[in-house]
Amino acid sequence: MASAHGADQPQAEKLGYLGLGMMGFPMTRRLLNAGYDVTVWNRSSGKAAALVEAGAKHAAKPQEVASAASIIFMCLTDAAAVDEVVFGPDGLATVAGAGKLVIDFSSIHPDAARSIAARLKLTNGMGWIDAPVSGGTKGAEEGTLAVMAGGEAADIERVRPYVLAMARRLTHMGPTGAGQTSKLCNQVIVGCAMAVLAEATRLAVNAGIDAKRLPEALAGGFADSIPLQLFVPRMAQGIHSPPLGHIATMLKDLDTVVEVARDTSSPVPMSALAAQLFRLAKAARGADADALEIYKLSASQTD
Repeated sequence: MASAHGADQPQAEKLGYLGLGMMGFPMTRRLLNAGYDVTVWNRSSGKAAALVEAGAKHAAKPQEVASAASIIFMCLTDAAAVDEVVFGPDGLATVAGAGKLVIDFSSIHPDAARSIAARLKLTNGMGWIDAPVSGGTKGAEEGTLAVMAGGEAADIERVRPYVLAMARRLTHMGPTGAGQTSKLCNQVIVGCAMAVLAEATRLAVNAGIDAKRLPEALAGGFADSIPLQLFVPRMAQGIHSPPLGHIATMLKDLDTVVEVARDTSSPVPMSALAAQLFRLAKAARGADADALEIYKLSASQTD
């Protein structure tokens, strides 16, 4: 179904999306619902089936997406996965890239983003925007994501209408790598908030009050926030499926925060502590467990 910013615009570019995981799948669906021409690829091709049924074109290799599309979105697990998709034997770097743009929604180290962007530009002339997102799977499904971008201003304006089919906000934060640095700032706040809200929820439960009512009780006060309203009920009720995000992902991002903080002489005591709590949670609950299971670290034997 076309929309005012979709396929009814004759100048609309052909799009690609690489990585159809918790974020990529709903984001791609929104592009299709907006009427755009989208070619998709995923390492396990089964995830593409529902999108193909909804109108997407399926590619067997990343290079086929790069050949079919002039704007290529991707959301992958980590820098190693991004590097492989870009520079592997079937990667984006193997096709003529002049005039094409990659928008990477993955969360990776800012240095990795700068390196990959520079190498790709030298290899085939393809442009790069690092554009990590915040808002989780709920934001991806509802199109309410916040996107923080690093790259050339003209490139960001070129992709803005397509990104805003998937997100509520796209902010240009500076040159390549600035988007990733902004996402690390986001993860400082979110990761520490998860740890602190787990403490508050446990205190409520152990002291005998109904933790599920905290969001209502604190709404409009200085403690109110989207994390409070979203995370505390899930912690208190043990709702962890589908996960809002994986423990391993939050730990990866907080570890990157600590690394960048060291390189920039930035004190991050709260983030470092949150990283260690998520490392404990990974050992106790598993890498793929919901990040909100950090709450279970403080559970008693009778819980």
